[in-house]
Amino acid sequence: MSGTPTTSGSHRAIPGTPTGASGQHRAMQPVPPHLAGWQLPPEWRWGPMGVFSDHRHSQEVIDALGRSLALISAPDPAHADWLHEEARLLAHSSHPTVPTTYHYWSKHTDSRRGPGYLRRWIAGETVGARSRRVGTEGVAYMLTILRAAGSALAYLHDSGIVHGALSAEHTWVTPTGRVWLIGWEWAVPKGMIPEGLRPDLSIVPAAPEQVGAPWSPTLASDQWQLAAMCFSALTGEPPPVADIPPVRWVAPEVPESVAALIDRALSVDPGARYPSVAALLRAVDRTIAPRTLLTNIDETAQRPRDESDESRLRWATSDDYEVIAPLGRGSFGSVWRVRDLALGREVALKMLHPDIAKMPSVVARFQREARLAAQLAHPAIVPIYDWDSRGEVSWYTMELAEGGSVAQLVARQGPRPLEELAPQVYMVLDGLEAAHAISIIHRDLKPENILIDRYWRWRVADFGIANVMGEDAATITGTPAFAAPEQLLGEPQGPLADCFAAGAIIAYALTGRPPFGEDSGQLILRRQLGGEFDATPYPEPIAEFLRRALAAAPEKRFGDAFTMKTAWLQAVDETMDEERRQASWWTRLFRGG
Repeated sequence: MSGTPTTSGSHRAIPGTPTGASGQHRAMQPVPPHLAGWQLPPEWRWGPMGVFSDHRHSQEVIDALGRSLALISAPDPAHADWLHEEARLLAHSSHPTVPTTYHYWSKHTDSRRGPGYLRRWIAGETVGARSRRVGTEGVAYMLTILRAAGSALAYLHDSGIVHGALSAEHTWVTPTGRVWLIGWEWAVPKGMIPEGLRPDLSIVPAAPEQVGAPWSPTLASDQWQLAAMCFSALTGEPPPVADIPPVRWVAPEVPESVAALIDRALSVDPGARYPSVAALLRAVDRTIAPRTLLTNIDETAQRPRDESDESRLRWATSDDYEVIAPLGRGSFGSVWRVRDLALGREVALKMLHPDIAKMPSVVARFQREARLAAQLAHPAIVPIYDWDSRGEVSWYTMELAEGGSVAQLVARQGPRPLEELAPQVYMVLDGLEAAHAISIIHRDLKPENILIDRYWRWRVADFGIANVMGEDAATITGTPAFAAPEQLLGEPQGPLADCFAAGAIIAYALTGRPPFGEDSGQLILRRQLGGEFDATPYPEPIAEFLRRALAAAPEKRFGDAFTMKTAWLQAVDETMDEERRQASWWTRLFRGG
């Protein structure tokens, strides 16, 4: 499962857990009852998140290396053989949409764990949850889902395996656009599934030929479910069981060629659909012309007529990278998810916008950004791999943060609890301490520049306006909602400007709002200088920490990142101690003690 379990259909929160933003649930209790007797290996611990489905539970666990993994278990002990067959299926599957399975724990009389298997923890949300959050999706997004999920089905079908439960709630997408399929318990041989069980029809649409009949999925019904998910992404609603309208009737903006593909795959008669999912994907490739990848191009070759950022990037990097999807866009450049063709890995690529890439001074500064970041080898700082340019296209590559940014996390799931933030903030402050130790100041810390890797670690990125201490830094910099007063005034800026921004990010992550609002820089500066920080939403130790971190005068803040990190640990400890005392008092009250 992922860090953003949903409430729809068969996904249920652990009983007693609070509801978060957008109808999502987050597991606050360590483990559910059926895992209470488990004993994890030495130096492992339970993670904070977990989610139930109809017959499975996914619990986050942190291994001895600090990685977030998903422990998949069956709450009903009678389903142990079914769970084992699911783990076996995944262990023998190798496809980009299939979560990697690491280990299976059998149940033994002398063991206090099992049965259950470990697999990759997915950072993201279901396609259904995303659609409910942002509305209908465009054709490009739908095609991404179609190609990824369709490729997985074609892979399964080649081995004679039917998925049987493809739906928007069993398809997950990460903030970087990677697609994962779950619901694998229904793909095992049908004789291994307990008698009378079938997927929840409230989240898994039944193909027309299956309505009112015993559950018996086929290759053709898998294709229909794939097309139904695409229909929902384009129209905002699932297709009806009968009298399915043509896609263009409910989504006129969809190109006719694309609509025709979905319409055929949704045919009521299985024989009228494509002969296979692979045939559907071939039709997609024939109908929708793939983007041209130019190879063996030198800098004097003919530039493409299409001057979009993507065509420029493909023109410049086609020998080395496959461009997969855009990730974001800022004032100076855009960020892309690409595949390094030499090493076979996916990375993030940051490219300057075309207009400013013509300015030698900006290109030099861009290269300097990469050079500064590359000097910082720290677990809380995104590593830089390479810098290059070709013609008027300049870029550098860095590690792909599959969990997106802290800004995206808060947008998806709402404010974060203190116990989740505490270790992440500590490491970010430790990373700032390391940067400041070699005289590098970030100067644009904000939630968008704190990225989250596949192990749920927060990491600082984008040193675009960083400066080395001693250089001229007396200029207006940063993003107003998270910038220190000296930055908004254009005064000299030292390490304490980064510390101020870190405090603002903490306040934002805990409440979902910047501490001084999101208005113009002038209004924000007035509130900062007037001491208008509202500390009421925070426990008193955290409130006192933030008052000092967000002080208008630098000399009233923490003296450096190390001091701030130490104070953060103390504030968290005091808050947790108070919460434990309160919990103990409530326990005594309800027990009549």
